[in-house]
Amino acid sequence: MKSKKISYILLTLVFIAMTACNTKPEKVKKPNIVYIMMDEWGYFESSGMGHPIFETPTIDRLASNGMRFTQFLAGGNVCAPTRSTFITGQHTGHTTVRSNSGGLSLAAEDITIANVLKDAGYATGGFGKWGLGDVGTTGVPENHGFDTFFGYYHQVHAHTYYPRYLVHNSEKVPLEGNTGDFLSGETFSHHLIHEKGLEFIRSKKEEPFFAYMAWTPPHGYWAMPEDEPTWQKYKNKEWDATNQKGKYDAQMYAAMVEMVDRQVGEIVTLLEELGIADNTIIFVSGDNGGQPYFKNENHPHGFFAPNLNPETGKRFRGGKGNFYEGGLRIPFIAYWPEQIAPGSVSNHLGYFPDIMPTLADIAGTKAPASTDGVSIAPTLFGETLEFSQKQHDYLYWEDLKGRAIRMGDWKAIKPNKQADYELYDLSSDIEEQHNLATEHPEILEKMLRYAQQAHTPPKQGKVLDASVGFKGHKKD
Repeated sequence: MKSKKISYILLTLVFIAMTACNTKPEKVKKPNIVYIMMDEWGYFESSGMGHPIFETPTIDRLASNGMRFTQFLAGGNVCAPTRSTFITGQHTGHTTVRSNSGGLSLAAEDITIANVLKDAGYATGGFGKWGLGDVGTTGVPENHGFDTFFGYYHQVHAHTYYPRYLVHNSEKVPLEGNTGDFLSGETFSHHLIHEKGLEFIRSKKEEPFFAYMAWTPPHGYWAMPEDEPTWQKYKNKEWDATNQKGKYDAQMYAAMVEMVDRQVGEIVTLLEELGIADNTIIFVSGDNGGQPYFKNENHPHGFFAPNLNPETGKRFRGGKGNFYEGGLRIPFIAYWPEQIAPGSVSNHLGYFPDIMPTLADIAGTKAPASTDGVSIAPTLFGETLEFSQKQHDYLYWEDLKGRAIRMGDWKAIKPNKQADYELYDLSSDIEEQHNLATEHPEILEKMLRYAQQAHTPPKQGKVLDASVGFKGHKKD
């Protein structure tokens, strides 16, 4: 196993060197990359993490046969900014989309993961929720390196599974039988998005490809077809769960988590049937911290308790929408047969800006200088004399309300504009209960200097034609 890892890393070095010399290698087979991002999937929302309800055998199998990261963090605490950090390789002090208004877009000059991989010879496809520029803006994915993108461009559009249309390369694709009712219709969008992703993999099996599966479940207005097997499993459960939008929302949420697990399995099976599984690395992650949905007196952390450790009873503070650990801790799994040691668990501290340089390394190319990320390839494949895992000096997050800085185990957070900075030592206080700001002013001062260094004035993408986007038509 170790020799294969070293051989792969050395092969990557040779490829980079030959590329730099404008010499094209003859027999280098670049690995395929599949990245599956589940919207609002919580850190403990899998059976492999001890969840008492969810059954996720496929995700558990990928984790047990690959590498699970314990503190690989989201790039932001809500949908659009975290996707912007993922796609651009820049933290929220530098990336273009820094808030969750829904109408913001990437700038025309932004370089994305898809640009980097496309330039390295990859076919690039995206399927699901883009959220970084609606139709008629400078942020559309086909202008940022994607050969094809099918799904939702405007992130608010992605709140329903029964939209009137989806979008393919800025062209609206009507969905039969959908009237605009958020909770019912004839065409379930996610099944269609999943099928388009499978079609892309089949069509690109002879060339290296990057498949970005930015799936919307289990987020949004929960609804799915009556004959969906996981819904049949949960529909009659009588649970003590506070309703959100409908009577059986908790049951629908559980069904969505398990539906996605099955579909991850369908991707793995397809790769095996096509004979390309051994040359494909798969990542599975959430997009930001989980929401404590369906909470009541009996379930104060939410009915499914996405941030509550079922074994220790300790809880990541907060959740989606803030910078406490509950808003940033996400599940993150990497699987690649014969390349990533099975059963690995890594405590490496990283976050979404690291994805761009990591995928660039895997593809045998380089990330742009604009990235704030650090490649985790040495952690994935085993450190050698040639490659050692670089660590971040700091990690940084900001939004319109507050900021957060991570320096090793130290975490500084300004929850809102009116609040003072708080300081936590996560090595002994994972629940962020003991504010040490007054006890360690020198540490906080150093971290605030990092924060000042990290922030730059935001730039904005442009709306080129507002009439064609999601908000451009009353019927949308």
